[in-house]
Amino acid sequence: MADSPSLQSLRAFRAVAESGSFARAAARLGVTGSAVTKLVAGLEQALGVQLLQRSTRRVGLTMAGEAFLPDCAQLLDDAEAALARVRALGDAPRGTLRIALPTSFALRCLSARLPEFLLRHPELRLDLSLNDRYVDLVAERFDGAVRIGSRPLPDSSLVARPLGRVPRVLVAASRYLRQAPALVTPADLVAHQALVYALSSSGDAWPFRIEDRELEVEVSGCLRVDNSLALRETLLAGLGLALTPRFVVDDLLADGRLLPLLEPFLPAPLTVYAVTTARRSFSPRARVFFDFLAQELERAGYGLD
Repeated sequence: MADSPSLQSLRAFRAVAESGSFARAAARLGVTGSAVTKLVAGLEQALGVQLLQRSTRRVGLTMAGEAFLPDCAQLLDDAEAALARVRALGDAPRGTLRIALPTSFALRCLSARLPEFLLRHPELRLDLSLNDRYVDLVAERFDGAVRIGSRPLPDSSLVARPLGRVPRVLVAASRYLRQAPALVTPADLVAHQALVYALSSSGDAWPFRIEDRELEVEVSGCLRVDNSLALRETLLAGLGLALTPRFVVDDLLADGRLLPLLEPFLPAPLTVYAVTTARRSFSPRARVFFDFLAQELERAGYGLD
């Protein structure tokens, strides 16, 4: 009877299939290219089927390889989750945790508190990626991500855990308001200079509420930018107004450098989600991190209640 495939051989096949290269797979796994070749060949021999088409220029999946890859990935994810759960029963969180976070959220709500988290969990290594784009958790091998939105997440391949809620505020500096047109209702915004966060789901159509109705106002102005923190200096310079999560400007509101506007008409708060893939679920390492983040949001006044 042939030996059962090892986890190492399954990891090697998955890495080659996902990266399209034995060399890239070897770099991902931290082994030599010859070791990856040997592991994949051993897996194919154990299964009695060819999984990869090899040529001098590229590596592709055979029909058998395409059929096997999803099951292989599921098996590895389940094995890694099971091992992590067992380790968590008796050990402190340890190993590397790779998380993607929106830049402005990480810098304003998390970075100052990271030393406390790391001191609390000395055997845990954080690998944080700060980027406002939506990363592919599977392809880029993230354990989880933080996403902020006004609606439930549309991707059914993900599972989400709400961590907190963040109000949105419309703000401007007094120097802008002194020379700007009147601003009494959201409809007046069409005559104003809007500073727009380009990656917002609403884009140039800012959402507001009048009584029980929701409406959107098309805005325009001198700046569109894909990082919310870049709005701060432009706001302070009096070049326009912005609709933004409160954490982006909470200190500027507190000291009066920015003023809140149209407060009766503001849209509903945004929800801060922790997300991961449905097949991976939240690992013990990820749960520890997201528990800490939920506590920090609560401490800052952005809790779920």
